[in-house]
Amino acid sequence: MGRIDAPQSGMGEHIDWALLRPRMAAGMGQLSEAVYGNSQLAVREREAARWTIALINDCAVCRDTRARDGEAAGATEPFYAEVTDWRASTTLSVRERLAAEFAERFALDHLAMDDELWERLHAAYGDDELADLTICCGTFLGMGRTLAVVGVRAPDRILV
Repeated sequence: MGRIDAPQSGMGEHIDWALLRPRMAAGMGQLSEAVYGNSQLAVREREAARWTIALINDCAVCRDTRARDGEAAGATEPFYAEVTDWRASTTLSVRERLAAEFAERFALDHLAMDDELWERLHAAYGDDELADLTICCGTFLGMGRTLAVVGVRAPDRILV
C-alpha cells in the first residue's frame, strides 16, 4: 500500500492515489501519452534515458515498466543491464550512451550540463531530437519521483 490511501479503481495503486484529484490525474495521463505517443527518439535511446532516471529515482513502477515495442527494437533485459552501467558498455550506441548520460546529469546535476556535453549531444542529435530527449527526461524525472514519493507498488508489468 502506498503512502496515500485511495479507493481501489481496479487500475492499480500506481493510478488509484492520483484519482483523488481526477482532473490532475487526467493531465498526468495526457503528459505521459504525449511523451510515449509522440517521441521520435529510437526506442532504445528513449529507454536508455528512462531506465537511467528510473534507477536514480528508485521508482518501483518505473523499474518494472518496459517499452511496448521494446523487444522488437532490442530493448530486452540485457539492454537494460547495459544501460545500468552505460559508462562501461561496449554494446550501446553512441546515441544510447549519450541519452543515458544526459538523463543522469538531468536528474542529478543539471547545472553540470556544460558546453562539452552539449557539443557531443549536437554531434549526435538534431535540435528537434534534443528537445524530444529533454521533454522525455523532464517527464521521466517528475513522474518517477512522484511515484517513488507516494511509494506505490508496480503492477506485474507495465508496457508504455
